[in-house]
Amino acid sequence: MEKIIFTPEGNGEAVEFYVLEQTRIGGTNYILVTDVEDGDGDALILKDLSQDGEEESVYAIVEEDEELDAVAQVFQSMMEDVTLE
Repeated sequence: MEKIIFTPEGNGEAVEFYVLEQTRIGGTNYILVTDVEDGDGDALILKDLSQDGEEESVYAIVEEDEELDAVAQVFQSMMEDVTLE
């Protein structure tokens, strides 16, 4: 499982996540990440806000309910053994 490190703006403390899955919807990249490598953990859906060609990606947590529900359904259909709540 791929591990990625995020550095939030304003707080130089790095946070590690494990990428469970990724998809592209309507020209936007999304990743499903978790805080633990194995077992049950907290999951987040992150949206790539960076422009094409940028060296580093900029991600934001998907918080808008309609978008979150739509993307969560896509990830659930991709991963049969995962239940997103």
